Parts: sequence; structure tokens; C-alpha cells
Amino acid sequence: MIKMDVINLKNRTVGSQYVATELLKQMKRKPDTVLGLATGNTMIEVYEHLSELININQVDVAQIRTFNLDEYIGLSADHHQSYHVYMNERLFDHNKGWNKDQIHLPAGDASDVEQECLNYEQLLNEVGPVDIQILGIGENGHIGFNEPDSSFESVTRVVDLTPSTINANSHYFDNVEDVPKQAISMGLASIMRAKKIILFAFGSNKKEAVQQMLNGDITESLPASILQRHPNVEVVLDDEIYRFSN
Repeated sequence: MIKMDVINLKNRTVGSQYVATELLKQMKRKPDTVLGLATGNTMIEVYEHLSELININQVDVAQIRTFNLDEYIGLSADHHQSYHVYMNERLFDHNKGWNKDQIHLPAGDASDVEQECLNYEQLLNEVGPVDIQILGIGENGHIGFNEPDSSFESVTRVVDLTPSTINANSHYFDNVEDVPKQAISMGLASIMRAKKIILFAFGSNKKEAVQQMLNGDITESLPASILQRHPNVEVVLDDEIYRFSN
């Protein structure tokens, strides 16, 4: 088992600033960096800080390649709850120079979603490996939309969302019935090919999942536990989680 590097940055704001700074440093070091990006509430402040840092440092982002972890099946790229819209509103629309041809998200409304999964995984293999993959963690230990009992050998595919994930995401929709029940998600094997992974979690509702990820068995029942096998993982926590995870 490889020991993950765990850091307590006290609160969400400082933690988000740190992750944004790490991404910026990577982009400056390597102008054609490949970033693995994620969505959700945990990521909001990271993208706010990153877009600001890109602007004040006048970083040329034209060659940066990005791959998002997932997208809901059935939502078009312009649907207000799609992750395409999320990424545009949170990051890409705030900086000049992003090359849309270098920004990659699965097409949730593809006519053939199975083929879309194959195409996305192939492109990820051709362009990658990802230099830095950022991750959140679900209360049930999922990363991306890799729910409990996902195979450690899984690649980009169609996944069924669990009731807990649907419920957790329901506040973004008018009601829980509107939340898509499936998504396209990078698999656990896809994620593990990244050169470096930064997982960050804030708030007491994530402390049990984080504790099990760090100290529990490596098991498909807790997908994030696979990160114990990765040679370069940094885990960024707030004080609320950190004191229960060590």
C-alpha cells in the first residue's frame, strides 16, 4: 500500500485556493498540459480561483487539453444542468484563449452512448496521460460516477446512479424525479492512469468516506480506496474532516 499525502488546509476557501494554485503551476510549467477536471459543489471555488489566477498571470491556455470525468445521459450540451454548461459558466467563459477543440466532455445526448464511451476512452488514451486529475468524493465513496462495486478495471462507460447520488444531486434540479438516472463516466482504471491525482473534500458529511479511503481496505465497495494504489495522490482536507481521518 502506498501512503497518500494528506494535507489539512483548515477550510474550503484555503483548500480551493491551494488546488487552483497547483493547477496554475502545472499549466505554466507545461503549456500543453492535460488536465482531468471534475464538477459538483466541491469544485466551485477551485474554478473561481483558477480563472482569476489565469487572468492575473496572463497565462496562455490555448494549448491546454482538458477531459471531464463525466456527463449525465440524456442532457444536451446546452441543458442548464449539463456539465458542459457547468464548466463554461465556472471556468471556460472567464478566460480568453481556451481552445474549444481541446476541451473534452462526454456527449450525454449522443445517439449511440456506448460508442461515445468507446470514443472518449480512445481519445483520452491518445491525448493523455492526464498530468493532474482533480477529484471530489461522494458520501458513498464514489469518484467520478464510479459507484460502489464498480470494477477497478473499469474504463469510460455507462453507469447507473445510486439513489444516494441521485438524492445528493437533486438540489440542482427542480425535483428529484428530474435527476438523470444514468451517466457516462470515466472508469477507475481511466482515472488511475493520471500522473498525479489531487482529491479534495470539505465538510463533515464526507468524513466517513475519506476515513475509509485513507485507512480502510482496498475494496470495490468503496471505489475511492483504489487511490491507495496510486503512486502520486494528494488529499486536501479541511479541519472538520482531517481531525477524524488520522
